[in-house]
Amino acid sequence: MQPLTTPKLPQYYTRLAPFAGEFATGSPILTYHKLGPRPLRVRLKGLYLGEALFRRQMHELKEAGYRSFLPSEWSKDLTNSSQSIAITFDDGLENALKYSVEPLRETGFRAIQFLVPGLIGKENAWEIAEGEARERLMDAPQIRDWIAAGHAIGAHTCTHPHLTRIPLAEARKEILASRLRLEDQFGVPIRDFCYPYGDWNPDVRSLVEEAGFTTACTTESGVNRQGTDSLALKRFTARYASRNWRNVLTGLQRLLRP
Repeated sequence: MQPLTTPKLPQYYTRLAPFAGEFATGSPILTYHKLGPRPLRVRLKGLYLGEALFRRQMHELKEAGYRSFLPSEWSKDLTNSSQSIAITFDDGLENALKYSVEPLRETGFRAIQFLVPGLIGKENAWEIAEGEARERLMDAPQIRDWIAAGHAIGAHTCTHPHLTRIPLAEARKEILASRLRLEDQFGVPIRDFCYPYGDWNPDVRSLVEEAGFTTACTTESGVNRQGTDSLALKRFTARYASRNWRNVLTGLQRLLRP
């Protein structure tokens, strides 16, 4: 008899069913970037997720009994509930605010936006430099509205660099200044960090700890369990399902199911 094997998880999170078993083993975190209509000539299409799909994902989790937690609550959360999930947004894009607030309100979920304080109210300069479509970042009043709605903010450096590709002294300034600038501008403690591009190493991690952060999110997939490094939290990237024949047939079967 052949040994049992664990089914391989999809690369991206689209719906709960394939992930439910894995989610039950720890504290999962979902990551989003851009919500709403996707403009023409977008290079990284997977960073956009439609409003209807985002709403469907939130309601599916709510109906399955999940509650939300913030990254700073993750270790405490592990001891209290196995049906919990964190909702995170990287970059602080205006479209993420526009299309997330109502679904989050409907489900009672709280979320966190990782902001780039050197570009608040401006554009996604780090992506535009690589030929990506222009998108607006939230301005200060919009960020205050986000906080007033019960959500959180975290730091994502000041200008969104690859932290392992710049001198450590410069990386230290990017990390520490991002916390201090957000605290000064919005009057809330900033303890959660997110590595731009998921780019980090032990030296960068040490700088994040030195700057006073208690959690930091990566782009590594997986759930967070007892013993997970709080400055190397794992996340699942949420996006639409890949458009291949298998997924098309699966979608048709769901539509035709009585």
